[in-house]
Amino acid sequence: MTSDNDPNREPPIFSAVLTPHRSLSPTGFLIFMMVLGGLSFVAGMAFLIAGAWPVFGFFGLDVLLVYWAFRLNYRSARAYEQVTVTPSELTVRKVTHHGRAQEWTLNPVWVRLHRDVHEEFGLQQLFLESRGRRLSVGHFLPPQEKESFAHALSGALAEAKRGPTRTVLK
Repeated sequence: MTSDNDPNREPPIFSAVLTPHRSLSPTGFLIFMMVLGGLSFVAGMAFLIAGAWPVFGFFGLDVLLVYWAFRLNYRSARAYEQVTVTPSELTVRKVTHHGRAQEWTLNPVWVRLHRDVHEEFGLQQLFLESRGRRLSVGHFLPPQEKESFAHALSGALAEAKRGPTRTVLK
């Protein structure tokens, strides 16, 4: 990638960073786990008092499994996609939750935005097509956000295809 201080760098027409949505904040997660742990402990104690002591351990195991599932979900939320359109190139950079990055650079003149729309559920998939190849973009976005992103990206691609505009100074 080029440096931000490079004088030959073109100004972006469009730039977006797409991240997966997580509805539960870290504070909400902590509260949820405390409530779940408390309820599980109370229920486990009831079984322990009734003489079914092995059940008490399973209640703790449930809480541990829920915690582990949420931690995996939050770790996958570290993935993101960065899409930048300049007059001469379209750059898509995908970073996995492990931090591994892949980058594609395409000519915006030859790129077409393809949408797979389901009539009941809305926009399902969004692809950039160029020279017979497809690149999926924003697969983790919900349909409404995909539609908004597709509209903005379509406008940026149309502007890039028009070419540079000249400003007449008086």
